[in-house]
Amino acid sequence: MIKIALIGIVGILLALQIKAVKSEYAVYLCMGVSLLIFMGVTEQLQIIVDAIQAIETYLPLDQRYIKILLKIVGITYIAEFSSDLCKDAGYQTIAGQIQIFGKLSVLAVSMPVLLALLDVIQNFLGA
Repeated sequence: MIKIALIGIVGILLALQIKAVKSEYAVYLCMGVSLLIFMGVTEQLQIIVDAIQAIETYLPLDQRYIKILLKIVGITYIAEFSSDLCKDAGYQTIAGQIQIFGKLSVLAVSMPVLLALLDVIQNFLGA
């Protein structure tokens, strides 16, 4: 965490210095720093995936639901990341559209879970 925080702080300080000379270069620098941090996040995601696989050895979980959960986490992170980049570049409208698409994508991916829940409720009430 300290490494990522330092990358972010150094990137912002450099961007502030460059912004006085060429503001468009500051945006590119911020995007580069964001991509470096994104790479750090992917390393953390591998730890989470490994932990979920370890949990599966203790509990009988359906693989479909684990995959759906990981897809939802990925969609939300990518949507937030790209939306924030657009906001930083000054394109709030595009950022808003990315957020809406991300929310709809999460809803679409989670439909099998909702259908399974409704099936369980129906079986419970019918039995």
